[in-house]
Amino acid sequence: MLVGMTNVGELRVSSRGQMSLPALPRHRWGLDTGGEVGFLDVGDALVIVPGGVNALRRSLLEQLDETDWLTVRDGFGDSDLASE
Repeated sequence: MLVGMTNVGELRVSSRGQMSLPALPRHRWGLDTGGEVGFLDVGDALVIVPGGVNALRRSLLEQLDETDWLTVRDGFGDSDLASE
């Protein structure tokens, strides 16, 4: 699901590495009183999902069908990549 541009913003990171999650996603994700989020560092971006790392894993795996999984597992046709 693509989100509209109104859901884009910037966060400030404190010198201690802390950030505040904006109110809109906090309400939508049910984190008004706090909670767990997972993250995935993809190099140039950080993906944040509600529910912690296990929820992130489930979400990612739900996006793959069996053919996709076999392709990834087999290294996208590159045997060197598959063995790493």
